[in-house]
Parts: sequence; structure tokens; C-alpha cells
Amino acid sequence: MDDSLPAVDPDVAATAADIAEMEIRGAATIADAAAEALAKQAERSEAASPKEFRRQLRAAAKTLYETRPTAVSLPNALRYVLRGMSGETVSELRASTIARAEEFQVDLAQAQSKLGEIGSNRLRDGDVVMTHCHSTDALSCLEAAVEDGKEIEAIVKETRPRKQGHITARQLRELGVPVTLVVDNAARRYLDRADHVLVGADSIAADGSVINKVGTSGLAVNARERGVPVMVAAQTIKLHPDTMTGHTVEIEMRAEREVVSDEERADIAGEQSDDGLTVENPAFDVTPPRYVDAIVTERGQFPPESIVILMRELFGETTGEPWAP
Repeated sequence: MDDSLPAVDPDVAATAADIAEMEIRGAATIADAAAEALAKQAERSEAASPKEFRRQLRAAAKTLYETRPTAVSLPNALRYVLRGMSGETVSELRASTIARAEEFQVDLAQAQSKLGEIGSNRLRDGDVVMTHCHSTDALSCLEAAVEDGKEIEAIVKETRPRKQGHITARQLRELGVPVTLVVDNAARRYLDRADHVLVGADSIAADGSVINKVGTSGLAVNARERGVPVMVAAQTIKLHPDTMTGHTVEIEMRAEREVVSDEERADIAGEQSDDGLTVENPAFDVTPPRYVDAIVTERGQFPPESIVILMRELFGETTGEPWAP
């Protein structure tokens, strides 16, 4: 029996490439793009049988899944769409898949708005908030606070090597929020001015650990020392259900060229052998729950240690991989 998966629609392949290269970034944006890609695969499928249609959808999901191992919103989106695929004919399977993808996208858009309203309740008029990286969930809290008439200021870490903090700074300025953009290593100095640290998450484990852009953990430790509360804004698609059964979260290692160019590498090595120089570029780190004050979701705010209760409610005790052959 041939268990190999068929080729995928070109738009699916293009979406996968954009996710891998971080042209599509941010957990919610990745999830939305993945659902859209599966809908396109379903719409354009020329499968002659229900079995072949399912194989094509699994192939598309697997192609998308393998792009970013740490961003759990991606497999959660794929699970949601594939588990809603039902029907006895290709036509029925196509319709159910497209409908399920559209339903997911609508829920996703509403979730961020609800999350923002809940998160904004933790912010007071005149607060100064420090951010790290770029998170649409975190930004939704600040946007809701501004819409409520609160005066908010932001200290934005630039977040090297890709400087996602520049995106955050630009979008906050578009909201009229005063921004101080600082280099990453200056965070501890500027925490004395901050009332909150507000970050997003790419994944949240069952024990309440937060997996987010590398540098988050150090920021949270420094914030606890300074007495600055740390709020994590994360939609429930960021919850990592596999961690309930003992799986660990894989930390993505990015290409060294994001840190040093070939010319810079040669300059560092000098006359010595290049074999002795190793460049590592982890995309994420893990913040233990003891350094997090609250995880804010569209379903409410939770102490990190209790997030497993919400996880069980949403996903049950175990999960599988519906894209597997």
C-alpha cells in the first residue's frame, strides 16, 4: 500500500514557504493563513474519490505543519479544520472543509477582540507598558485600552535579530501611543519606568510555561525582581494540548544568517579555521509559570498554573495528528 502523500496546491506550497520564511508571522496570522490554505486546497481539488480528497487534504496539512514546529496555533488550526471535514462524497467533503475553515477564521477574529477587551481591564489610565517582539494579541489589549480612553505609553524592545519590535512600535504609533524604542539589553534599565510587561505567546504548555520569542524569559525574571507584573496575552489556539501527555515543545532554531552574514562570519574567524565558530539562533525560550502573573485569553484571565483546566476543557485529555497517513 502506498502511504506517500500527493502533491499540494501551489497556493498551499506558497503559504507554507511564507510561514517558514516569516513573511507570514504571528501565531494568529499563521493560523488564519493555514485555514485559508486548506480551504483553497479543498476548493481546487480534482480528486476522483473521497479517499483521494482526504489524502490531498492531509498532504496540504502536513506541508503546512512542518514549517514552524514551535507555533502551536498552526497545528491547532489544522486540527480544527480537518476534524470538521465530513461527508460521503467529494462534493460534501469539499463543502464541509471550506465551511469549517471559514468558521475557524470568524472565531479567530472574534477571539482577539474579546481577548483585547479582557486584557485592557488590567491596564489603568497613565500606565507604561513594556513589550517584547510583535504580538497581535498583546497589541489588541493596548488598542482596547486606547479605545476606552486610557492614556497609555509603551517601552518597546526592538527584539533582535529580526527586529520585530519595530513592527510593534509602528503599529502603536498608528494608535497614537507614545513609544520609547530601546535596544534589548536595556530592558532592565527601563523596567523602573514600567507598570506592566505585556507579551504574547507562541505556545503555552500544560504547566503554564510560556514559549515565546527568545528574550521573554530573561525579561520576565527581571520584571519579577523589579516587582513589575507580567501579563501574557494569548488566544486559546496558543495552548499546546500535546504537553498534557508528556510531550515537550520543540524550540525552533533559525538560520545563522539572521545573526551574521557570510562576510561577518569570515571577519570574526579571521585567520583561524571557520570550523571553530558556532552560531546559534534559537527563535524562542521558555518562561516558567512562577514568573507570569496572568495569562489572558478570549475566555478570561487565568493564573498560569490553572491553564491546564482550560486546556482539558477545550481539547480533552489527548490529541492526535489528523494529517498523518
